[in-house]
Amino acid sequence: TLVFENGILCDKTDKIRNNEWRSGLQMEEYLHKTLIDVATPDMTFEELYYLMNDVIVKKGFLNLDFLGNLGHSIVKNKNDRIYTEKGNHQRLSDVKMFTFEPHISLPDSKYGYKREDIYYFDNGKLIQL
Repeated sequence: TLVFENGILCDKTDKIRNNEWRSGLQMEEYLHKTLIDVATPDMTFEELYYLMNDVIVKKGFLNLDFLGNLGHSIVKNKNDRIYTEKGNHQRLSDVKMFTFEPHISLPDSKYGYKREDIYYFDNGKLIQL
């Protein structure tokens, strides 16, 4: 999500004047930081799905993804992707890289927010590409 105010790109979240926009983007930052703090190589995509969707709800936001997923594996063929979704019992470390891209909104808002980053494990530690 890119925010322009008065025709100027706001490249720092804390400089955004619109409270709702700032709140949405701060939540995206929080979700990505939480991912780094909680993800382990043995965690399944389903466990991450439930954990992060719980955080989204507890912080007063909605997951806008029509299937509720939060990202997918990075693969050569799009049809080979696996998703951060319920029922996916593969471990995060079973793939070389995966996206985390929560699409969120506040209830009754006309605005949505999305930030996508790619992650991988290096010696058991989650790294943002």
